[in-house]
Amino acid sequence: MDFSAVVLMEREKETNFLVKELGSYEVHDGAEYITKLYYDGEKVNLYFDTNKEVEDWEFSAIYDLFDEDAFKGLVTSIEVYDEEFNPTWIVTFDFDEDHNVFAERLNDICSVIADAMEKVFKDIEGKEEEYK
Repeated sequence: MDFSAVVLMEREKETNFLVKELGSYEVHDGAEYITKLYYDGEKVNLYFDTNKEVEDWEFSAIYDLFDEDAFKGLVTSIEVYDEEFNPTWIVTFDFDEDHNVFAERLNDICSVIADAMEKVFKDIEGKEEEYK
């Protein structure tokens, strides 16, 4: 699916209700991996996954070989979210009220996601027997 924009909503921590729109942002490469995006009053929470179903052996291989270090200096945290069928991560980072600053930060993160996904799928090639 091709994305051209994402909407950032603020989510109330106590109820998990979406309470207001903070902005709509043009996004580029990597946005297709985003599954959820919201601001919790403290940090932006961006969930992303592989954007395709993976085989059982790929699941473990992707988690083992995914380069979380690629996000250092760009996000506050990155962690595995294991409540989904496919490998999923949550990154948190600061919101900026300056639309252009936030849009650039979001696109930088999306670019890293795209690069990391491309790399991990190359890195797992030929490793099926190792992970079965």
